[in-house]
Amino acid sequence: MDTATGKVLWTRRDVNCDHEKGAGPASSPMLFGNTMIVHVDGRDVQYIIALDTATGKTVWKTPRSLDYTKFPVHHRKAYCMPMLVPRGKGQQLVSPAGRGLYAYDPKTGKELWHMRHRGWSVAPRPISGHGLIFATIDRDAPELWAIRPDGNGDITDTHIAWSEKRGMPERCSPLLVDNLLYFVNRGGIATCLEAKTGKEIWKERLKGAYSASPIYAKGRIYLFNETGMATILRPGRKLEVIATNTLEPQPLLATPAVDGNAFIIRTGSHLYRIENGK
Repeated sequence: MDTATGKVLWTRRDVNCDHEKGAGPASSPMLFGNTMIVHVDGRDVQYIIALDTATGKTVWKTPRSLDYTKFPVHHRKAYCMPMLVPRGKGQQLVSPAGRGLYAYDPKTGKELWHMRHRGWSVAPRPISGHGLIFATIDRDAPELWAIRPDGNGDITDTHIAWSEKRGMPERCSPLLVDNLLYFVNRGGIATCLEAKTGKEIWKERLKGAYSASPIYAKGRIYLFNETGMATILRPGRKLEVIATNTLEPQPLLATPAVDGNAFIIRTGSHLYRIENGK
């Protein structure tokens, strides 16, 4: 769509899948250069596709390489966005799916490696740092894998540096600040781990349930629960709550966006801009 006029420039109706009750792809698209990359992981089809942002034409389309006919139909689904991760002097696109985690060349769609796992309906987005990829591999029994990113082919049995099951998030993506990883699961268990080793630094229960991912901004970590309460932490090896702030109680599931000194927050009934003018 032309942002100046609102004119529709192109439309694609064929990038679709069966995600129960007629719903289409649940993953948000991402931009890479002049392409828009979309996960299409449904009960019927499983692939990743790059579309030209100017024309909507297919630049590349790559089917998932695992044999999904062997899996129950609900195990073929996933909701997660891909993530760009360094690979040598270039980049790779790390792409969570049902029962597998994949990496592709973002320019061509060629698969570089994959890992098999037991999970499905994966939502948390992977992140990277310290020479590792940190990816959640299941919804019902979430587990975090720290993965070395330099493999080729099937690297399931060779490239897991460490893993953690306790208190891992079903919905929220992990957050990496300096040498520490921060998580909050649906039940409100906040956890801090050493990124390089997976060693637990601290763990604490916060108030409420959580779907929005933790945010790092202006030297602080912000955790928004599902009723609109924000818990603000100081990053570090000791849990330090700086403050808590609450909107009028209302559903809050989406991760807020940061715009300069402002948060853009979408709830079940309102869209907010909350800004510090200093």
